[in-house]
Parts: sequence; structure tokens; C-alpha cells
Amino acid sequence: MPHTLIITGASAGIGKALAWEFARRNCRLGLTGRRLEALEQLQSELHEQTGVEVHIARVDVDETDIVEQSVLALCAKLGEVDSIIINAGINNFTRVGNGQLADETAIIRTNLIGAMATANAAVSYFLEKGRGQIVGISSLASLQPIPSQAAYCASKAGISMYLDALRIEHKDNNIDVTQIRPGFIKTEIMENIDRYPFAISAEQAAKEMAKAILARRKDVFVPRFPWSLFRPALGHLPDKIWKRFK
Repeated sequence: MPHTLIITGASAGIGKALAWEFARRNCRLGLTGRRLEALEQLQSELHEQTGVEVHIARVDVDETDIVEQSVLALCAKLGEVDSIIINAGINNFTRVGNGQLADETAIIRTNLIGAMATANAAVSYFLEKGRGQIVGISSLASLQPIPSQAAYCASKAGISMYLDALRIEHKDNNIDVTQIRPGFIKTEIMENIDRYPFAISAEQAAKEMAKAILARRKDVFVPRFPWSLFRPALGHLPDKIWKRFK
């Protein structure tokens, strides 16, 4: 039976690129996002061009009280799910002390609290099933502070730690956890991303991610080179290296 995945935040950016990459690999898909019209269009294009089975559901991860219900309903539609990819997220350039607390709060709510709600739904499903894989799309920013990205860094550091603890809690329950830390990916979520080092396209990122997910790798940097080589230094780089990006 083909590998079956659910991808949150699939209507754009990395989530959309992952949907195309897994469809090309003949995987069955469940796609969620806030924009139902965009999901419907993606569903139609994927089916027309690849022939894969695609189910969709409108899920806003900020609506935490119904996330589990929505995810489990999509699992029921698919019949059996092997992997749930927690991808839904937002970003914005924010400056501390610049009157942007509302923007920062929104980032934390979606990227951390919404991701936690999705992770809880995934664990609930996989405990019932007896096995499964949870994939969290974190970020290089979970390890390296970046100016004008304080809230985003905090949200990704938070979900990374949450996923690490989840993995330990459920190690004996046949639930694998794959954490992916993208570097700078060219998507509509962020403008002027080319000014950051080693930026790559969402399509290239999705190819690397898909390979790591299907291999059930534990902790992955994308692109793997050079970021995997820099890992020991991340979080310890001199401030002056990042100062020009503020």
C-alpha cells in the first residue's frame, strides 16, 4: 500500500511543495490549511497531473479546540495514515520594543501552540493505531538567534524542544519523530529571503525533506550542506555575523 501522509499548512510554501513531491512519489495525501479554495485547486491539480488520492480539510491550527477533531476526521477519510507532517506556520519581520507584540503573539500562537495541538492529535491517532511517524517542520532559527525574527526563533525553539520531549515520552509506543530544520527557503511567507545565506527553492527543499521523512531520520537540516556542518557552531556564532540582517 502506498505511504499515506497528512500535511498541515499545505496550501502554500513548503507544505505545497511537499504535497507535490510526495504526489510524484505516488503517496496518498491528506492536506489541510486555512484557505479551502486554495486546497481545492491543489487537490484538483495533483490528481490531474499525478493521479494520486488526495483528501483535503480546512483546518486553522489557531482554533486549537477543534484541531484534534479535524485531524482525526481526515485520518478516518484516508483509512490509514503513516505520517503526519506538522508544517503550518507563519512569519513576519518583527522588532522587539517596536509595538509589534500582537504580531509576535500571533507567531507564537500558530507556530508553537497550533503545532502542539496538531502533535497531540497525531499522538492520539498513532497510539490507537499502534505505530506512526510525526514530522515537525522546525527551523534553523530554533538554534540560531536572528535579529528581526525574535518571536519566530522563540516559536521554533519551543516546538523543537516539545518534539524532542515527545519523542522520549513515546519511544516505547512505536511513534517515530522526525524533526526538520530548514534554513532559508524561498517561499511567499517571507520577502527578500535571497539576502540570507544559502537560500534554496521550496522545490529543492521538499526533495531533501521527503527523502529524510521516508527514511525516518531523526534530526535533519535542509539544505543538508552547509548547515549540517555548521550545527556545532549554531547559537555560538558572533553577533556581528547576523547584525547586518536586522
